[in-house]
Amino acid sequence: MSEETASTAGPLARGAYPELTPHAVIVGYVLGVLIAISIGFASLKLGFSIEGSELAAIMGFAVLRGILKRRSIVENNVVQTVASAVNGASSGMMFSVPAIFILGYGDHFNPVVLTFGAIAGAFLGIAFIIPLRKQMIDFERLTYPGGVAVATILKSPGAGIQKAKLLLIAMVISGGLHFASLYFGFEYWELFDSLGLPAYLNGTWYLSLMTIGVGYIAGRGGIAFIIGGYVCYWFLAPMLSATDLFPVVDGSLISDPGALRTLLFRPVGIGMLIGGAVVGVLFAFPLIRSAIGSMQSSAKVESAMSRDEMPIKLLYIAIVGAAILLGVMAITSAEEVGIVRGVMMAVLGTLWIWMAGIILSEAIGRTNWSPLSGMTLVAVTLLIIITQSFGGMDRMPAIVAAITVGAATCVAMSQATDLMLDLKTGYLVGATPRMQQLGQFAGAWLGPIVIIVLIFILHGAWGLGSDKLPAPQGQALASMVNGIMGGDVPTEKYVAGALLGALLSALQGGLGITVGLGFYLPFNVVLTYSLGTLAREITDRKKGKNWSDNKGIPMAAGLIVGEALVGVGFAVHAIYVSM
Repeated sequence: MSEETASTAGPLARGAYPELTPHAVIVGYVLGVLIAISIGFASLKLGFSIEGSELAAIMGFAVLRGILKRRSIVENNVVQTVASAVNGASSGMMFSVPAIFILGYGDHFNPVVLTFGAIAGAFLGIAFIIPLRKQMIDFERLTYPGGVAVATILKSPGAGIQKAKLLLIAMVISGGLHFASLYFGFEYWELFDSLGLPAYLNGTWYLSLMTIGVGYIAGRGGIAFIIGGYVCYWFLAPMLSATDLFPVVDGSLISDPGALRTLLFRPVGIGMLIGGAVVGVLFAFPLIRSAIGSMQSSAKVESAMSRDEMPIKLLYIAIVGAAILLGVMAITSAEEVGIVRGVMMAVLGTLWIWMAGIILSEAIGRTNWSPLSGMTLVAVTLLIIITQSFGGMDRMPAIVAAITVGAATCVAMSQATDLMLDLKTGYLVGATPRMQQLGQFAGAWLGPIVIIVLIFILHGAWGLGSDKLPAPQGQALASMVNGIMGGDVPTEKYVAGALLGALLSALQGGLGITVGLGFYLPFNVVLTYSLGTLAREITDRKKGKNWSDNKGIPMAAGLIVGEALVGVGFAVHAIYVSM
């Protein structure tokens, strides 16, 4: 790195190389907003999100090196940390907040209160997990595969620039094609209808490069999701047809694929999501012993913490302040909550953030899989129990209060796992932990603001829970809340799905959730997604995994960003036209 480059570090930088600079923070904000919008939109469409750190690192190369001509690896690492911190709210809020709208209470909660609560939760998650960095990364040396992948990008400057170019090209192509698709109203290709095949086979393809891109990035990890959809329409539906066991409504057999999904496959899929998530949490409990051991070991080495770490007293202040803000949010989330329930909810939320954040960070460090949705389901369940204490609350305010506080805990857990991944990357590239930790705090406040605005835009345009925006995780949470509160739900289908999802997740972590998503989501999404998985398998075999990592994945990421941004743009236009 040249002396000229070093001299531009700015007042925030420390040491020989530019690190936490104004350039890094501002670029991180811009990229973080783009990534949060893209991944948030994709999670509402497909039911799961992808890690944003690798995408942030690639895009950071495009801006820092390609445009600003800055060449510090650790500065790019801070860009990636800030951007992924902004994106940390996308999975946390998209897994929880849509349930409020799906349940019909979108006009009965305060988005400002929820947003500040999510920010408080984000700060709590970060502050709780920072003291464990030395134990989990320096001493236990947990793998954190996602963090290793990002470090590989940062260590390959030439490869990073090339990946950025591929991402931008794919982004333009995807955005252009999606614009044409929406403009001309040609989003679906009804192939099987044109071939005269039975309607129950549901051979309509969703014309979406974003869906192909997500399938490509997931690779073999998405096979279970594909199997779930194919089992519904290409195995169970033909079996029902052959045995005349299609559902009967008002004396008529129901064989239409949309009706089959509504009456049969979707309820079973929601049950699988819940059952798989709960078993995932149960399987994560053995990590508590390891997590407690990490906390004890961390306390022993606290006095030896170097200046590279944030002062522990400052973290205590952050924890207390965020916990108080969480309490204020709980009390003001609904008029009927009151001080006693609000304090109880805040205390439970704070303790759950601490425990679940540690468990999730251990889980993703060892297995690269995080049962975030399951932890959120459990948190909301416990919060609803509190709302029903001391005489109980009415249905609407109880649900709104529980999901509002639950959203804050979900964001906190997401931030904790994201920071640990980023700290692993920093460990491998020689970054200063304190600079990354400050960068995480700097980015965490912005994400909830971006996501709550995005949620309102998308709901106003198409409606959360609709075929356009299925929001599967939100549907699962809404269904579970309905069940707890005594709503009218197809209990037998949920129970059957929950047992199947639990069994699958017991066999392999996360399996029940991914197969359940295949049952739940529209089959046209599954069909298109399978093309991405097939493309990944072909490139891995024909061109090698190195080609897939260095060229295929950046192009797939570009397909996601381009289509998502155009989709959000059309949502904004739809709202403007309707005003």
